[in-house]
Amino acid sequence: MHAATTDRLSAFLDLLAETLDGEGGAPEAIAARLHLSRFTVDRLVAAAVGEPPGRLRRRILLERAAHRLLTTDSDLLDVSLDAGYGSHEAFTRAFARAFGEAPSRWRRTPSSFRIGPAERVHFKPPGGLSLPAEGRMNGMDLITRMVEHHVFVVGQMVDRAAALDCATLDRPIELSVEGVDDNPTLRSLLSRLVGQMAMWNASTDDRQYDFAVERHESVASMRERLAVEGPTFLERVRTTADQGRFDQTFVDATCDPTREFTYGGMVAHVLTYAAHRRTLVAGALWAEGIRDVEADPMRWVAQAG
Repeated sequence: MHAATTDRLSAFLDLLAETLDGEGGAPEAIAARLHLSRFTVDRLVAAAVGEPPGRLRRRILLERAAHRLLTTDSDLLDVSLDAGYGSHEAFTRAFARAFGEAPSRWRRTPSSFRIGPAERVHFKPPGGLSLPAEGRMNGMDLITRMVEHHVFVVGQMVDRAAALDCATLDRPIELSVEGVDDNPTLRSLLSRLVGQMAMWNASTDDRQYDFAVERHESVASMRERLAVEGPTFLERVRTTADQGRFDQTFVDATCDPTREFTYGGMVAHVLTYAAHRRTLVAGALWAEGIRDVEADPMRWVAQAG
């Protein structure tokens, strides 16, 4: 896309996000503020994002409304007015066309608040827009980024260690897992290894994850959950890799406040902290005489081909 066109589209999207509340977000008003004709703006936006400005704005407002239904106790009438609809009935009809069911029913069993494919412009909580990725990040790119991070962090750790005295450097390390796991046990670590995948599956689907299942979870329960969550997480990673979408963002509405992640960042996070937990579990199993766990991925990766 030409630089001037990109700049104009960015300016349009900035104004759209800024004016989601109020009449200033109408396509005519935005075109006037951009010193462009309505025809030019319509053609520019439709060519760049696949839908004209008016339809884009209505969809974004419906996505924002769905997010509010998902994350607040706001009255349906208030949500419909905030979405620009003059009546509850009009909002209900538009919402049902977009999401397949009435807002009151959708609220009880919500799905994603985004409408249409991930490659579109979407509402980004609390009040912005999330844009499609400009490039493609494939699996090899992600591995390279993870190795870059590894080299960087090792260098950072060595630099920080330079400030410590010899006694501290040579002292046996006491396990410190503050911010990762408190008082880890074999049960809690195994449950969290399964739960981590289940949590991110839920997050990318805009579903709440119930951490209560991890409290003193039985091994039988872990097996049942892993049989579902493991293949689901793996298939999601494979699909994202095949489509080169590791740099695409998604919003985790289950966080408070909501946070934005990339799929690549999610995978890197899962593998990093899972490796820590797997190492602890492997050591604990080794101490119990269980020594046939293939904790080192070196041979696994070599045999994959």
